[in-house]
Amino acid sequence: MSGLLDGKTALVMGVANRWSIAWAIAQAFSREGARLVFTFQGERQEKDVRELAGTLPHSVILPCDVARDEELAGLAKSIETQGLTLDALVHSIAFANRDDLGGAYVETSRAGFALALDVSAFSLVAAARHLLPVLKPGAAVVTLTYIGSSRVMPNYNVMGVAKAALESSVRYLASDLGPRGIRVNAISAGPIKTASARAIQGFSRILDVMEERAPLRRNTDPAEVADAAVFLCSPLSRGVTGEVLFVDNGFHAMGL
Repeated sequence: MSGLLDGKTALVMGVANRWSIAWAIAQAFSREGARLVFTFQGERQEKDVRELAGTLPHSVILPCDVARDEELAGLAKSIETQGLTLDALVHSIAFANRDDLGGAYVETSRAGFALALDVSAFSLVAAARHLLPVLKPGAAVVTLTYIGSSRVMPNYNVMGVAKAALESSVRYLASDLGPRGIRVNAISAGPIKTASARAIQGFSRILDVMEERAPLRRNTDPAEVADAAVFLCSPLSRGVTGEVLFVDNGFHAMGL
């Protein structure tokens, strides 16, 4: 039985460990027939990424710090040297200083704001620009966002502002890259117990509220986000671009 992504190659950026949403996406892509290219930053992350990637056939693992243009350019060159071109790019990267994910947003430092916006939002723009030579016409770009981009969520603070910039970037990139046949979309996932989510103070309470108030009365499974990413990178979504797709069991539709 053929998969939705048979014969395609996908670059997945942002796998940190087996709990990462990016890893769930990579597994779903492999299940649907895609070959995976992974990036890592630093020796500590390399060990985990190599261990996970080794469980998927024909995976390629390459270094890249998204905050450095020269490394993104080097990534594109390495992909080309491998004789590969990309049918999909999955961007699952975000970072903010722990001190900026608690207390009052008004206390955000200038440096902390710049760091969060650079790594969490501009990295998508930079990755798209540098990887454009290896992105095929008809390729799909998918990034991960959260409802904190448009609503105040406890202790999300500067990351919410960064996600708002990320979602706006999705729309502008969709406009820029559409004439090349490249689609750009975001998935707004419900809260999931990842390493980065646990850095948010009171995260367990957020999970409780989601389970109480989401129409489906449960929290989000990483596999649900992964399957949505498969859809957005498959021919089934060929007319979808510039979109934010919510995978949060309907929580975004609710008022009080």
